Amino acid sequence: MTTTITAQIKTPAPSTSAKVIQTVGLTDIEIAYSRPSANNRLIFGDQGLIPYGKLWRTGANAATKITFGDEVTISGKKLKEGAYAILTKPGASAWEVYFYTYETGNWSSYKDKKPALVATVNSILTNDKTETLTIGFDDIKMNSASLLFLWENTKIALPFVVDVDDKAMASIKSTLAGPTAIDYFRAASYMHDAGKDLNTALSYIQKANNSNPRFFQLRREALILADLGRKKEAIVAAKKSTELAIKAKNDDFVRLNEKSIKEWSK
Repeated sequence: MTTTITAQIKTPAPSTSAKVIQTVGLTDIEIAYSRPSANNRLIFGDQGLIPYGKLWRTGANAATKITFGDEVTISGKKLKEGAYAILTKPGASAWEVYFYTYETGNWSSYKDKKPALVATVNSILTNDKTETLTIGFDDIKMNSASLLFLWENTKIALPFVVDVDDKAMASIKSTLAGPTAIDYFRAASYMHDAGKDLNTALSYIQKANNSNPRFFQLRREALILADLGRKKEAIVAAKKSTELAIKAKNDDFVRLNEKSIKEWSK
């Protein structure tokens, strides 16, 4: 018998993988890409590693992937939340940045596809050299930031805007409006099941039923009332629960209520 053992040799990758996670406003954004280094090579230009006017994977190895947690606006155009492959077309004075709906890490597969968004942004010549390609964020404000590309002596900063106001106002209104019926129901259910202050549990469940009565909430009110010895009131609540359970076609709650009403009526 011969046993074959296959081992995989691990060595450092020439272009290491990187991940950048940034929150802008209330929107989470993640970039996953590979970082090639210049290594004494001329990078951009007709004589460089990346010629002007040619589509570039914007990194090494797999396609660079950016994921937006919410819709963003780039160059006045909306880009829906989701994952996108970024390809670019560098130029001497400006770059074109292409966002493709992400499908695969094979960057060349996007060449013949229609991008979800294309933006043109001026390139900036810097005095400081960036040895290893860096993609990240800069100029971060409450509702905007710039997607940053740095390599060699070239800097690209593509501004984008996120929606903060609608999300923030919705959160404010929801929070300041106070607990919901479900919040009161959950609190009452916990206190009842844990055998804590039943009078407080009753006040919570009644608040839930006053704002939005549901068959399962009324069932809980009936059970709390019964445990407090207030069986006549428990029967009234159970009957209301039964009516709503019938409308909801929930036979289980109908049977439970009928059984309880019979017991409490003795």
